Amino acid sequence: MEISIKNIGSIKQAKFELNDFTIICGKNNTGKTYVTYATYGFLDYWHSGAAIDIDKKIINDVMEKGSISIPIDVFAKKSDQILQTASNDYSKSIDKVFAGKKKFFEDSKFEVKVTKDKGYKTNQILFRAGSVGRSILKVSKEKNDENLIISLLVDKDSEDLPPRSFLGDMISAAVREIVFKDKVPRPFIASAERTGSAIFQKELDFTRNRLIDLIGDKESRISSGRLLGRFKAEYPIPVRKNVDFIRDLPNIVNRESVFSSEHPGVLEKFSDIIGGEYKVTKDGEVQFIPTAKRTVKLSLVESSSAVRSLLDIGFYLRHVARSGDILIVDEPELNLHPENQRKVARLFATMVNYGIKVFITTHSDYLVKELNTLILLNKNDDHIKEIAKREDYKDDELLDVKRLKIYIAQENLIQPDGKKRKSKCQTLVEAPISEQNGIEIGTFDETIENMNRIQEELIWGVESD
Repeated sequence: MEISIKNIGSIKQAKFELNDFTIICGKNNTGKTYVTYATYGFLDYWHSGAAIDIDKKIINDVMEKGSISIPIDVFAKKSDQILQTASNDYSKSIDKVFAGKKKFFEDSKFEVKVTKDKGYKTNQILFRAGSVGRSILKVSKEKNDENLIISLLVDKDSEDLPPRSFLGDMISAAVREIVFKDKVPRPFIASAERTGSAIFQKELDFTRNRLIDLIGDKESRISSGRLLGRFKAEYPIPVRKNVDFIRDLPNIVNRESVFSSEHPGVLEKFSDIIGGEYKVTKDGEVQFIPTAKRTVKLSLVESSSAVRSLLDIGFYLRHVARSGDILIVDEPELNLHPENQRKVARLFATMVNYGIKVFITTHSDYLVKELNTLILLNKNDDHIKEIAKREDYKDDELLDVKRLKIYIAQENLIQPDGKKRKSKCQTLVEAPISEQNGIEIGTFDETIENMNRIQEELIWGVESD
């Protein structure tokens, strides 16, 4: 997937590819989080029901004939147009993703393009709509079948006949699932504010419930209009999603993700990082149980900051994750010791190898260098295999360089669209990666070299002429 952005936060213009593993590095205030939130916002918007224009004739045929068959190529040929329309609609409301002032995002543009192929023909779906025990509509496509079947399951004169708009929404959902299934991944985000979301979720719920009580109290002398006027705080969509995810944990923990059941080793790697496991009580309280002391149950407030910062990722992996997803993490190194930063890099590489895409922003040289090691170890060489065995690297942690893209958020000389000359603007610059030398990121190397130079002078002094 190729993404183009313009005038989003500090980023003037940039283009980048969403690969199996995508990393954005850079100094503070260079636009990394803006890129991350904007990307998540589009993916969430798409999977929440981005509108796809369905020809009225198709809907009329279903209503009149009761069942029709449509070649899926009819929609696949329009994939560019469908994504362009979705990109335009999303760009108009991108301010809502950041809970920012609309004026600040008036000139913002976010555009998505995907490569075309015939892979969608192997995708299959089965959607049924209706009440419990009675379906009124079915939309289906068998594997390797080139047709989408839309069937009413009630008589066209029935009172249960679905509205035309609902029929259009169902067909739109089917098109998104078939044509774009492997192109536009389902997102899950762990924002940089995730630690606060985990701790203060109950307080947020208490405040909300207290506010509802005050509004509903007929004897209260407080004006509901004035009261609501005092509560105008909004949060970026990724932060709200984190809060909602924590709030819904009592329901989420009742199921196990297909991904965790197929790849239990991933959960073992995660447990090793946090040194234990999470548990949700009947009252909805999240507890941490250390591996070394199984009888001890700690609340989140009593747990380490590392345990809190990885909470969302842990519950996602165990209960929600599935192959084809994309996990988006803003600064995964938050509150982690360098050793655990290395382990997180290996965890992410394993996830990528098992079918979950990963998108991160990072300031961690430890994390990037560990990924570099995973690239250099991925060679069929006896000496390298010996090192991998000695250092306890697993085959499912090794990383194919072709699956990784790294970008640096920085000022660079570019030619903005519509301009005749190049100028220095904030953008994304792709970092070189090779099988021989691994990853080259100047933003880390320069800082480390300066630190080493100063320390060498302090210890050894400066030679005089």
